[in-house]
Amino acid sequence: MNDRAVGILSTGLVTSAGWSAPATCAAIRAKISNATESPFIDCRGEWIVAHQVPFGSPWRGRTKLAYMAAMAIGECLEGVPKTEWRNTPLLMCVAEMDRPGRTRGLDDTLPARIADALEAEFSSASRVIPWGRVSVAVAMEEARTLLHEGCCEHVVIAAADSLLNWRTLRAFEDREQLRTSSNSNGFIPGEAGGAVLVGRCHSTQGLSCVALGFGKEDAHIHSEMPLRADGMAAAVKIALSDANLDIVDCDFRICDLSGEQYYFDEASLTVARLLRAHKETFPLWHPAECMGETGAVAGIGVIATAHSAFQKRYAPGARILAHLSNDAGERAAMIFHAAVAQ
Repeated sequence: MNDRAVGILSTGLVTSAGWSAPATCAAIRAKISNATESPFIDCRGEWIVAHQVPFGSPWRGRTKLAYMAAMAIGECLEGVPKTEWRNTPLLMCVAEMDRPGRTRGLDDTLPARIADALEAEFSSASRVIPWGRVSVAVAMEEARTLLHEGCCEHVVIAAADSLLNWRTLRAFEDREQLRTSSNSNGFIPGEAGGAVLVGRCHSTQGLSCVALGFGKEDAHIHSEMPLRADGMAAAVKIALSDANLDIVDCDFRICDLSGEQYYFDEASLTVARLLRAHKETFPLWHPAECMGETGAVAGIGVIATAHSAFQKRYAPGARILAHLSNDAGERAAMIFHAAVAQ
């Protein structure tokens, strides 16, 4: 195992499919979706279907993001005394800076609201990572550095995001990325909070992130260039090299696909470009089919799904290739490995 591997210790999720990681992952395993009509309408006057987190209180904006994140963080830190939280960095993943309808003041106020909701403090090494769907991979790379430089024993990677506001929905509908009554080639918008507690690997058991890779796709979804999956292929190559593996060694994939044909094509092209040996099956899991498009939380959904699959023993193998994509062209890949003591 890579000596810079990061152990996945626990997870937390708050989604439309469940208010905990076990509940959400059970829904994902059973392919149960909880999409409902939202208060928003599309350009034809039809209700937009969305994955909404149904809190009893009418929270919106930063307040709802803070409570979703706080619930998920509280879940993943359930076994950690609060006295240790102040020594634990919180890497908070949020929407990219250029997202239409992005909540104002997100970077400045969200961490403080989360700390208030939890009645806790986190390490001064905490920071906000505003990279949308690839945020969790960026946070994992930073957590790896913090852990192996001895700055801390644990790191919390958390995320909160919502696409359920009119400016955001209108922009994605205008770009023909939103699934509506007149467009089936799009995603179902959602909202969620998620968290994962990571630490250095001290045993031969459990799930760990053993490698990461990053790339940049020039032929992104808004460009008019032909897609060759150069960016994702580069990210996966770097991650595989870091793990000293070939893509044929990976048993299955988990990614952030949420309904747009462009990203399904990218996933297929990536495998076609890198796979040089016969592989009987190479399953592709995409939790967004049950969670919806949750932006920055997508990466937590990927990790929680992998963690649950190995805990419950329904994973089709021990090695996972995970990959994440942003509309602007950022690409990220992570290799996870599950070790079981003999």
